[in-house]
Amino acid sequence: MSLTDVIEGTRQAVSADPANAAVSFTVDHQLVTGTQVDVKVRDHAFRVDEPAPLGGTDTAANPVEYALAALGSCQVITYQFWAAKLGVPLTSVKVTVEGDLDLHGFFGFNETRPGFTDVRVTVDLDGPASREAYEDLKRQVDEHCPVLDLFRNPTPTKTALA
Repeated sequence: MSLTDVIEGTRQAVSADPANAAVSFTVDHQLVTGTQVDVKVRDHAFRVDEPAPLGGTDTAANPVEYALAALGSCQVITYQFWAAKLGVPLTSVKVTVEGDLDLHGFFGFNETRPGFTDVRVTVDLDGPASREAYEDLKRQVDEHCPVLDLFRNPTPTKTALA
């Protein structure tokens, strides 16, 4: 099934019943040892860990690296969807995401915010379309990328002990 088929099928389903636009995702996490965490997403599993300087064994990427990976991956996928929707030909999409943290906040050394202080996304698009077409595509992706939205806007989030 092509991306344009997915877009059209989703449009039809949502037009028939707006409730079809609401989706929910669940991810389960279990401490293994130290800073190693096993993560389960649907039928997929992966591990999270910290590098040695942050107390881990460096068996996997750490949570903030996965957050940057989520952003970059979502950008690539959103470029694919919107290129298909707009009819903009793409030969390749490459995204690099960099993020800066101040560890003062994580370790509670002061009142510094524990999250990223700066995130930079660089997108390299290749294809036969004009620069103007790719600029328009970028505007659409920046407006519609769900993970970019998470980085740019506060999201209501609750934590609770079970």
